[in-house]
Amino acid sequence: MPFLDPALVLAWQTAHCIARNAPAPVPDRGGWRVDTHSDKETRRWVFPRLCDGLREIAEETTAPLHYLKLSGTAEELRSALPPRWQIQPANYFMIATAAPTDTRPLPPGYTLELYRAGAFARASVLAPDGELAASGNAAQTADAFVYDRIETAPDHRRKGLGLSVMAALATAQASAATPQLLVATEDGRSLYARLGWSVLGPFATAVIPTVE
Repeated sequence: MPFLDPALVLAWQTAHCIARNAPAPVPDRGGWRVDTHSDKETRRWVFPRLCDGLREIAEETTAPLHYLKLSGTAEELRSALPPRWQIQPANYFMIATAAPTDTRPLPPGYTLELYRAGAFARASVLAPDGELAASGNAAQTADAFVYDRIETAPDHRRKGLGLSVMAALATAQASAATPQLLVATEDGRSLYARLGWSVLGPFATAVIPTVE
């Protein structure tokens, strides 16, 4: 399997940090480290390929809520990890060549709100009762436009709300020449493929889980 361009992986991670209001990534032993210090994640490392630096970090890290991410398969990542690391469900690195568009009106009673602050954008769709029906974030850098956390509440699915969210976020893109990137779940991959996105490669994740 061909390697993903490291510059593209870094571009995604940099914009992804903006989309999640996280610290910027810093170089660390062949990959990049993000010191998130959140309730669900203490720190993450992202690697464009398997290397000795990833193996070294995997060996020395023992605390829970640390994540290792690899532009590669789960099998590749598993081969480099001690048993305490737990492989997560499959993800896929994806790219689009055109901004998503949605000319259909929202269902009756639904409203869409778009918030922008510098390089960050958030779109929210509210149901008639004011409940948050769908939402998503995006972030723009000089090297990438990244979509993140595109979610639709279970009671509001199959109404095209996710596409409405992405189309609204796309209006925040500064340049059509900037690559549009996202990391999708197994279910999301087929959805985005129907919208014109292409898989660049698998994106594997492992975590040291908390002990119940």
